[in-house]
Parts: sequence; structure tokens; C-alpha cells
Amino acid sequence: MIGKRLSAAKSSKAEAPVAPTTGPKHVAIIMDGNGRWAQKKGKIRTFGHKAGVESVRAVVRFARQNGIESLTLFAFSSENWKRPEEEVSVLMDLFNLVLNSEAKRLHKNGVRLQVIGDVEAFDAKLVEKIRKAEDMTKDNKDLVLNIAANYGGRWDIVNAAKQLASQVKSGEIDVQDITEDALNAHISTANLPELDLLIRTGGEHRISNFLLWQCAYAELYFTDVLWPDFNEDVFQLAVNDYNVRQRRFGLTGEQVVTADG
Repeated sequence: MIGKRLSAAKSSKAEAPVAPTTGPKHVAIIMDGNGRWAQKKGKIRTFGHKAGVESVRAVVRFARQNGIESLTLFAFSSENWKRPEEEVSVLMDLFNLVLNSEAKRLHKNGVRLQVIGDVEAFDAKLVEKIRKAEDMTKDNKDLVLNIAANYGGRWDIVNAAKQLASQVKSGEIDVQDITEDALNAHISTANLPELDLLIRTGGEHRISNFLLWQCAYAELYFTDVLWPDFNEDVFQLAVNDYNVRQRRFGLTGEQVVTADG
């Protein structure tokens, strides 16, 4: 089974790309299943991480071609440091390699790269590469690609709260000025559209401390497809599923229909 709501689709093939005006503007993906994909092939887990790079290229292509403005990928969580040392080391090496090989390609294709998370915990040389890639692509307009690295949703909220607390302490704002909008302004994705769709691959049904604040009204889509097998066709199925949902934001279905005319 590819997705939990694929009964709405009449075939396993992806339909034609949706019009940019009807689809999601901000999509996030939890890229899960690399290790299991490799183990099924009799390989070590890190083989799956390397294979997953092609899926990243595929989703970036799809996003650019289908009017998605922002794509946020969960590459390395703050909890992933607990994984075997060898696997963490390979992930860091892979991150370095991808930055070296992909940054210029992203720039050529009009993609702006942003890395969100506590990146200062990484090696100084890696941090320097991240900053150079961000600076090189900062004026690109076709797509914003956010790589969440050493990221956690709770960290994101706490970090925003600390910034507001600092402003209160310095007298810049009063406690009464702390609102949802004020906190949202300090969340790592504050410069992006609201999150519309969160996809998780690999068959798990949880969001694993990813974009907790941003997921408040996002649509969730879970697929059994392991990340290295995730391609444009599977992405299209997720978007098709999103497009037939009624987003209510606390309203009734009848109110939404009336508001839509």
C-alpha cells in the first residue's frame, strides 16, 4: 500500500501535475526508511542514506515544476546523534558531499537553500560550507529548499521563546506583546508560507518532533514507500490526496463551502 488514503486514486500511476494555483505552497517531508531499504537489499544502513540522495533530487524537481514555493526536508534530527557513531559519521560526510556537489546545481536552477536547526553544533568547516551555499543562493526565487539539520520541533519553539524572553528583559517589548504572531516571527520558518502538507515515508505514523508549531493545521500524509523509492509519481499521489481534502481551520464544512463561493 503506497498511502493510507489511496483508495481515492483509481490507479497506482500518478496523474498529470496539478495546476500551481491549486496545490500546496509549502510541503515538508520526513525522509524515513533509508536504513530498512538498505537492509532489505542485504546492505549496511548507510548504503540507504546514499541512495536517498537521488530521491532528494526528484522531490526538488517535482516541487519546482508544480508551483510549490517551499520544500522542507528533515535530514538530521537533534535525536539522531544517538545513532551508532559510524552511521552519524557517514551522515555528516554525506551532508558535506551533497553541499559540494549540489549547491551549484541548486543555484543554477533558481533554488534558494536554507538550513534550519542548531547548525552551530556541527564541525566548523561544515558550518562554513552551509553559510556559503546559503549566501550563494539567497536571491533565487523559483523554490526555497529548507534542510532541517540538527533540528527538533521543541528546540524551535524554545529558541523562539528565548528570543522573546530576551526582548522582554531588555525592555523592547512587554509580556502582553507575546502573542502567537510574535512567537511565530521567531520560528525558523517564519519567512515561509504556512505549512500545507507534511509527508512521512517509511510506514511510520508519527511526526517525530518535526515542525511541531508549523503542523498545527497542516494536512498529514503517510506512505509505506521507503525514502530511496520515493519519486515524482509518489509525490504526485500525495499532492492529489491533498487536493481533494477540505481544509476547515476550525470552521464547519458548510462554512468553508460558503466562503469559497
